[in-house]
Amino acid sequence: MPVPPIFLSRLTERGMMIGFAESRAPSPEPRTMQISASDRSALLGIIERFPRQRIVLVGDLVADEFILGEIARVSREAPVLILKQRSKQILPGGGANAASNLADLGARVTPVGVVGDDEAGEALLGCFRDQGVSTRQVVRLRGHVTPTKSRVLGVLSHGRPQQIVRVDREPPQKLDRRTRRRLTEAARASLDAADAVLISDYGYGATDSAEVGRLRRRPGGIDRRRLPVTVDSRYDVLSYTGVTAATPNEPEIEAAFGQPIGDNLELLDRLGMKMLRRQSLQALVITRGREGMVVFEPRRKPRRLPVFGSDQVADVTGAGDTVVAAFTLALAAGASFVHAAMLANCAGGLVVMKSGTATVTGREIEEAIRNA
Repeated sequence: MPVPPIFLSRLTERGMMIGFAESRAPSPEPRTMQISASDRSALLGIIERFPRQRIVLVGDLVADEFILGEIARVSREAPVLILKQRSKQILPGGGANAASNLADLGARVTPVGVVGDDEAGEALLGCFRDQGVSTRQVVRLRGHVTPTKSRVLGVLSHGRPQQIVRVDREPPQKLDRRTRRRLTEAARASLDAADAVLISDYGYGATDSAEVGRLRRRPGGIDRRRLPVTVDSRYDVLSYTGVTAATPNEPEIEAAFGQPIGDNLELLDRLGMKMLRRQSLQALVITRGREGMVVFEPRRKPRRLPVFGSDQVADVTGAGDTVVAAFTLALAAGASFVHAAMLANCAGGLVVMKSGTATVTGREIEEAIRNA
Protein backbone atom coordinates (compact mmCIF):
# COMPACT_ATOMS: atom_id res chain seq x y z
CA MET A 1 0.00 0.00 0.00
CA PRO A 2 1.57 3.33 -1.03
CA VAL A 3 2.23 5.95 1.61
CA PRO A 4 -0.14 8.91 1.29
CA PRO A 5 1.29 12.43 1.27
CA ILE A 6 1.98 13.36 4.86
CA PHE A 7 3.56 16.09 6.86
CA LEU A 8 5.32 15.05 10.03
CA SER A 9 5.56 18.11 12.23
CA ARG A 10 8.67 18.42 14.32
CA LEU A 11 8.00 18.19 18.00
CA THR A 12 10.18 20.42 20.15
CA GLU A 13 11.21 19.85 23.75
CA ARG A 14 9.20 22.31 25.82
CA GLY A 15 11.27 25.31 26.71
CA MET A 16 14.65 23.85 25.78
CA MET A 17 14.98 25.64 22.48
CA ILE A 18 17.75 28.18 22.27
CA GLY A 19 17.47 29.16 18.61
CA PHE A 20 13.71 29.45 18.20
CA ALA A 21 10.44 27.73 18.97
CA GLU A 22 8.37 26.68 16.01
CA SER A 23 5.19 27.05 18.03
CA ARG A 24 5.72 30.82 17.87
CA ALA A 25 5.32 32.99 14.82
CA PRO A 26 8.72 33.69 13.24
CA SER A 27 10.14 37.13 13.79
CA PRO A 28 10.37 39.16 10.58
CA GLU A 29 13.79 40.49 11.54
CA PRO A 30 15.62 38.07 13.84
CA ARG A 31 18.13 39.75 16.10
CA THR A 32 21.46 38.14 16.89
CA MET A 33 23.85 38.68 19.76
CA GLN A 34 26.53 41.23 18.94
CA ILE A 35 30.07 40.75 20.27
CA SER A 36 32.27 43.82 20.72
CA ALA A 37 36.03 43.72 20.26
CA SER A 38 36.64 43.89 24.03
CA ASP A 39 34.08 41.15 24.72
CA ARG A 40 35.59 38.99 21.99
CA SER A 41 39.02 39.25 23.56
CA ALA A 42 37.66 38.40 27.01
CA LEU A 43 35.60 35.46 25.75
CA LEU A 44 38.52 33.95 23.85
CA GLY A 45 40.68 34.25 26.96
CA ILE A 46 38.06 32.38 28.99
CA ILE A 47 37.88 29.57 26.43
CA GLU A 48 41.67 29.17 26.61
CA ARG A 49 41.29 28.35 30.32
CA PHE A 50 38.60 25.68 29.77
CA PRO A 51 41.02 22.70 29.69
CA ARG A 52 42.37 23.56 33.15
CA GLN A 53 38.97 23.43 34.87
CA ARG A 54 37.61 20.50 36.87
CA ILE A 55 33.85 20.19 37.28
CA VAL A 56 31.87 17.91 39.58
CA LEU A 57 28.40 17.19 38.19
CA VAL A 58 25.77 15.79 40.52
CA GLY A 59 22.46 14.76 39.07
CA ASP A 60 20.16 12.54 37.07
CA LEU A 61 21.89 10.58 34.33
CA VAL A 62 19.45 10.05 31.47
CA ALA A 63 19.78 8.05 28.26
CA ASP A 64 18.57 9.56 24.98
CA GLU A 65 17.73 6.78 22.52
CA PHE A 66 17.19 7.51 18.83
CA ILE A 67 15.52 4.90 16.62
CA LEU A 68 15.61 5.80 12.93
CA GLY A 69 13.39 4.02 10.46
CA GLU A 70 12.40 4.31 6.82
CA ILE A 71 8.69 4.84 6.27
CA ALA A 72 7.56 1.78 4.33
CA ARG A 73 3.76 1.90 4.31
CA VAL A 74 0.64 2.32 6.41
CA SER A 75 -0.26 -0.62 8.63
CA ARG A 76 -3.38 -2.68 7.86
CA GLU A 77 -3.89 -3.22 11.58
CA ALA A 78 -4.29 0.44 12.48
CA PRO A 79 -3.87 3.86 10.82
CA VAL A 80 -0.20 4.05 11.75
CA LEU A 81 3.04 4.11 9.81
CA ILE A 82 5.26 1.06 9.52
CA LEU A 83 8.95 1.88 9.79
CA LYS A 84 11.82 -0.35 8.73
CA GLN A 85 14.43 0.28 11.39
CA ARG A 86 17.73 1.54 10.03
CA SER A 87 19.63 2.34 13.19
CA LYS A 88 19.48 2.74 16.94
CA GLN A 89 21.74 4.94 19.02
CA ILE A 90 21.89 5.69 22.74
CA LEU A 91 23.48 8.98 23.76
CA PRO A 92 23.94 10.80 27.09
CA GLY A 93 20.90 12.84 28.10
CA GLY A 94 19.95 15.00 31.07
CA GLY A 95 22.83 15.33 33.51
CA ALA A 96 24.83 12.85 31.43
CA ASN A 97 24.48 15.18 28.44
CA ALA A 98 25.69 18.13 30.51
CA ALA A 99 28.70 16.04 31.57
CA SER A 100 29.34 15.06 27.95
CA ASN A 101 29.23 18.73 26.92
CA LEU A 102 31.67 19.67 29.66
CA ALA A 103 34.07 17.00 28.43
CA ASP A 104 33.86 18.12 24.81
CA LEU A 105 34.36 21.74 25.88
CA GLY A 106 37.66 20.61 27.35
CA ALA A 107 36.93 20.32 31.06
CA ARG A 108 37.82 17.43 33.32
CA VAL A 109 34.44 16.32 34.62
CA THR A 110 33.43 13.91 37.36
CA PRO A 111 29.77 12.84 37.04
CA VAL A 112 28.09 11.70 40.25
CA GLY A 113 24.86 9.77 39.68
CA VAL A 114 23.17 6.42 39.14
CA VAL A 115 22.57 4.13 36.19
CA GLY A 116 20.81 0.79 36.06
CA ASP A 117 22.18 -2.63 35.11
CA ASP A 118 20.39 -2.37 31.78
CA GLU A 119 21.28 -1.61 28.17
CA ALA A 120 20.84 2.13 28.62
CA GLY A 121 23.04 2.22 31.70
CA GLU A 122 25.81 0.27 29.98
CA ALA A 123 25.56 2.58 26.97
CA LEU A 124 25.98 5.68 29.14
CA LEU A 125 29.03 4.23 30.84
CA GLY A 126 30.45 3.37 27.43
CA CYS A 127 29.89 6.91 26.18
CA PHE A 128 31.71 8.31 29.21
CA ARG A 129 34.63 5.95 28.72
CA ASP A 130 34.89 6.89 25.05
CA GLN A 131 35.16 10.55 26.07
CA GLY A 132 37.70 9.86 28.77
CA VAL A 133 35.20 10.81 31.51
CA SER A 134 35.73 9.16 34.88
CA THR A 135 32.94 6.82 35.99
CA ARG A 136 34.31 6.09 39.47
CA GLN A 137 31.49 8.05 41.13
CA VAL A 138 28.71 6.61 38.96
CA VAL A 139 26.78 4.00 40.93
CA ARG A 140 25.30 1.08 38.99
CA LEU A 141 22.24 -0.20 40.83
CA ARG A 142 20.94 -3.70 40.25
CA GLY A 143 17.32 -3.66 39.15
CA HIS A 144 17.29 0.10 38.62
CA VAL A 145 15.78 1.44 35.39
CA THR A 146 18.01 4.01 33.74
CA PRO A 147 15.69 6.90 32.74
CA THR A 148 15.46 6.61 28.97
CA LYS A 149 13.79 8.85 26.40
CA SER A 150 13.31 6.93 23.16
CA ARG A 151 12.63 9.04 20.10
CA VAL A 152 11.34 7.30 16.99
CA LEU A 153 12.20 9.13 13.80
CA GLY A 154 10.87 8.37 10.36
CA VAL A 155 12.32 9.30 7.00
CA LEU A 156 10.50 9.21 3.68
CA SER A 157 12.55 8.66 0.54
CA HIS A 158 15.43 11.17 0.64
CA GLY A 159 13.70 13.49 3.07
CA ARG A 160 14.82 14.67 6.44
CA PRO A 161 14.13 12.47 9.50
CA GLN A 162 11.17 13.68 11.53
CA GLN A 163 10.33 12.73 15.09
CA ILE A 164 7.11 10.73 15.18
CA VAL A 165 6.76 9.72 18.80
CA ARG A 166 8.72 9.70 22.05
CA VAL A 167 8.51 6.88 24.57
CA ASP A 168 9.83 7.47 28.09
CA ARG A 169 10.98 4.63 30.34
CA GLU A 170 11.35 5.75 33.94
CA PRO A 171 12.06 4.15 37.31
CA PRO A 172 8.82 3.36 39.17
CA GLN A 173 9.93 5.64 42.00
CA LYS A 174 12.61 8.18 42.84
CA LEU A 175 15.91 7.09 44.29
CA ASP A 176 15.70 6.54 48.02
CA ARG A 177 17.25 8.77 50.66
CA ARG A 178 20.07 6.34 51.38
CA THR A 179 21.20 6.38 47.75
CA ARG A 180 21.01 10.19 47.63
CA ARG A 181 23.22 10.39 50.74
CA ARG A 182 25.65 7.99 49.13
CA LEU A 183 25.87 10.23 46.06
CA THR A 184 26.28 13.36 48.20
CA GLU A 185 29.22 11.79 50.01
CA ALA A 186 30.71 10.74 46.68
CA ALA A 187 30.41 14.31 45.46
CA ARG A 188 31.99 15.68 48.64
CA ALA A 189 34.92 13.30 48.18
CA SER A 190 35.45 14.77 44.72
CA LEU A 191 35.53 18.43 45.77
CA ASP A 192 39.24 18.50 46.57
CA ALA A 193 40.05 18.77 42.88
CA ALA A 194 36.97 20.76 41.78
CA ASP A 195 36.70 24.30 40.39
CA ALA A 196 32.88 24.31 40.19
CA VAL A 197 29.84 22.14 40.86
CA LEU A 198 26.90 21.63 38.50
CA ILE A 199 23.58 20.29 39.81
CA SER A 200 21.37 18.65 37.17
CA ASP A 201 18.00 17.85 38.74
CA TYR A 202 15.58 16.17 36.33
CA GLY A 203 13.32 14.94 39.12
CA TYR A 204 14.52 11.31 39.29
CA GLY A 205 15.94 11.71 42.78
CA ALA A 206 19.72 11.57 42.37
CA THR A 207 19.86 14.83 44.31
CA ASP A 208 17.62 17.59 45.62
CA SER A 209 17.91 20.96 47.34
CA ALA A 210 18.30 19.34 50.78
CA GLU A 211 21.27 17.26 49.61
CA VAL A 212 22.83 20.26 47.89
CA GLY A 213 22.46 22.22 51.14
CA ARG A 214 24.19 19.36 52.98
CA LEU A 215 26.95 19.29 50.37
CA ARG A 216 27.46 23.02 50.82
CA ARG A 217 27.59 23.09 54.61
CA ARG A 218 29.49 19.91 55.48
CA PRO A 219 33.13 20.26 56.61
CA GLY A 220 35.22 20.42 53.48
CA GLY A 221 32.07 21.16 51.49
CA ILE A 222 31.28 23.67 48.78
CA ASP A 223 30.91 26.77 50.97
CA ARG A 224 34.23 26.24 52.68
CA ARG A 225 35.93 25.89 49.31
CA ARG A 226 34.00 28.84 47.81
CA LEU A 227 33.17 26.93 44.65
CA PRO A 228 30.63 28.23 42.11
CA VAL A 229 27.47 26.12 42.17
CA THR A 230 25.01 26.19 39.29
CA VAL A 231 21.59 24.55 39.25
CA ASP A 232 19.48 23.27 36.37
CA SER A 233 16.25 21.95 37.91
CA ARG A 234 13.38 20.88 35.70
CA TYR A 235 10.58 20.89 38.30
CA ASP A 236 11.84 22.27 41.61
CA VAL A 237 14.01 25.31 40.92
CA LEU A 238 12.42 27.40 43.70
CA SER A 239 13.64 24.97 46.36
CA TYR A 240 17.30 25.78 45.72
CA THR A 241 18.59 28.71 47.77
CA GLY A 242 22.03 30.17 48.33
CA VAL A 243 23.66 28.64 45.26
CA THR A 244 25.65 30.75 42.84
CA ALA A 245 23.31 30.71 39.86
CA ALA A 246 20.40 28.91 38.22
CA THR A 247 19.56 28.55 34.52
CA PRO A 248 15.81 27.86 34.16
CA ASN A 249 13.95 28.33 30.91
CA GLU A 250 10.92 30.56 30.61
CA PRO A 251 8.29 27.78 30.85
CA GLU A 252 9.93 26.61 34.09
CA ILE A 253 9.65 30.13 35.50
CA GLU A 254 6.00 30.27 34.42
CA ALA A 255 5.31 26.94 36.12
CA ALA A 256 7.18 27.93 39.28
CA PHE A 257 5.23 31.15 39.76
CA GLY A 258 1.98 30.07 38.11
CA GLN A 259 1.98 33.03 35.73
CA PRO A 260 2.17 33.01 31.91
CA ILE A 261 4.79 35.41 30.63
CA GLY A 262 4.41 35.36 26.85
CA ASP A 263 5.67 38.69 25.50
CA ASN A 264 5.25 40.52 28.81
CA LEU A 265 8.87 41.56 29.37
CA GLU A 266 7.94 43.63 32.41
CA LEU A 267 6.51 40.52 34.10
CA LEU A 268 9.55 38.49 33.07
CA ASP A 269 11.86 41.04 34.69
CA ARG A 270 9.73 41.22 37.82
CA LEU A 271 9.65 37.44 38.28
CA GLY A 272 13.36 37.17 37.50
CA MET A 273 14.30 39.74 40.14
CA LYS A 274 11.87 38.16 42.59
CA MET A 275 13.49 34.77 42.15
CA LEU A 276 16.98 36.27 42.41
CA ARG A 277 16.15 37.81 45.80
CA ARG A 278 13.99 34.97 47.09
CA GLN A 279 16.55 32.27 46.32
CA SER A 280 19.55 34.43 47.37
CA LEU A 281 21.25 33.86 44.03
CA GLN A 282 24.27 35.75 42.75
CA ALA A 283 22.92 35.45 39.21
CA LEU A 284 19.96 34.05 37.31
CA VAL A 285 19.90 33.19 33.60
CA ILE A 286 16.48 32.64 32.00
CA THR A 287 16.57 31.13 28.52
CA ARG A 288 13.76 32.25 26.21
CA GLY A 289 13.93 30.12 23.09
CA ARG A 290 14.25 32.19 19.93
CA GLU A 291 14.38 35.34 22.08
CA GLY A 292 17.77 34.40 23.52
CA MET A 293 18.27 34.78 27.26
CA VAL A 294 18.15 37.30 30.09
CA VAL A 295 20.81 37.67 32.79
CA PHE A 296 19.77 38.92 36.25
CA GLU A 297 22.19 40.15 38.90
CA PRO A 298 21.54 42.02 42.17
CA ARG A 299 21.50 45.82 41.87
CA ARG A 300 21.79 45.67 38.08
CA LYS A 301 19.29 45.98 35.30
CA PRO A 302 18.45 42.73 33.49
CA ARG A 303 20.81 42.12 30.58
CA ARG A 304 19.11 40.76 27.45
CA LEU A 305 21.17 38.63 25.09
CA PRO A 306 19.57 38.01 21.68
CA VAL A 307 19.91 34.58 20.14
CA PHE A 308 23.35 33.77 18.74
CA GLY A 309 23.72 32.65 15.14
CA SER A 310 21.10 31.42 12.70
CA ASP A 311 17.46 30.67 13.51
CA GLN A 312 17.49 27.69 11.12
CA VAL A 313 17.38 25.03 13.82
CA ALA A 314 18.02 21.32 13.24
CA ASP A 315 17.20 19.92 16.69
CA VAL A 316 16.72 21.34 20.19
CA THR A 317 17.13 18.10 22.12
CA GLY A 318 19.32 18.72 25.17
CA ALA A 319 20.15 22.33 24.33
CA GLY A 320 19.53 23.39 27.93
CA ASP A 321 22.19 20.91 29.09
CA THR A 322 24.67 22.52 26.73
CA VAL A 323 23.81 25.98 28.05
CA VAL A 324 24.30 25.13 31.73
CA ALA A 325 27.51 23.21 30.95
CA ALA A 326 29.09 26.13 29.09
CA PHE A 327 27.87 28.63 31.70
CA THR A 328 29.30 26.60 34.59
CA LEU A 329 32.62 25.98 32.89
CA ALA A 330 32.98 29.68 32.08
CA LEU A 331 32.37 30.61 35.73
CA ALA A 332 34.99 28.07 36.81
CA ALA A 333 37.40 29.73 34.38
CA GLY A 334 36.85 33.11 36.03
CA ALA A 335 34.23 34.65 33.73
CA SER A 336 31.77 37.30 34.86
CA PHE A 337 28.13 36.23 34.85
CA VAL A 338 27.44 38.17 31.65
CA HIS A 339 30.46 36.74 29.83
CA ALA A 340 29.55 33.24 31.04
CA ALA A 341 26.02 33.77 29.69
CA MET A 342 27.38 35.00 26.37
CA LEU A 343 29.46 31.85 25.99
CA ALA A 344 26.47 29.73 26.99
CA ASN A 345 24.38 31.57 24.41
CA CYS A 346 27.00 30.82 21.75
CA ALA A 347 27.13 27.16 22.73
CA GLY A 348 23.34 26.86 22.66
CA GLY A 349 23.14 28.55 19.27
CA LEU A 350 25.66 26.10 17.84
CA VAL A 351 24.26 22.90 19.34
CA VAL A 352 20.74 23.39 17.98
CA MET A 353 22.23 23.32 14.49
CA LYS A 354 23.09 19.66 15.05
CA SER A 355 20.73 16.69 14.93
CA GLY A 356 19.93 14.63 17.99
CA THR A 357 21.46 15.03 21.43
CA ALA A 358 24.70 16.79 20.57
CA THR A 359 27.62 18.63 22.10
CA VAL A 360 29.86 21.53 21.11
CA THR A 361 33.60 21.93 21.51
CA GLY A 362 35.65 24.83 22.74
CA ARG A 363 37.18 25.13 19.28
CA GLU A 364 33.74 25.45 17.69
CA ILE A 365 32.77 28.24 20.06
CA GLU A 366 36.11 29.97 19.53
CA GLU A 367 35.69 29.92 15.74
CA ALA A 368 32.12 31.16 16.00
CA ILE A 369 33.16 34.07 18.20
CA ARG A 370 36.06 35.01 15.90
CA ASN A 371 33.69 34.98 12.92
CA ALA A 372 30.77 36.71 14.62
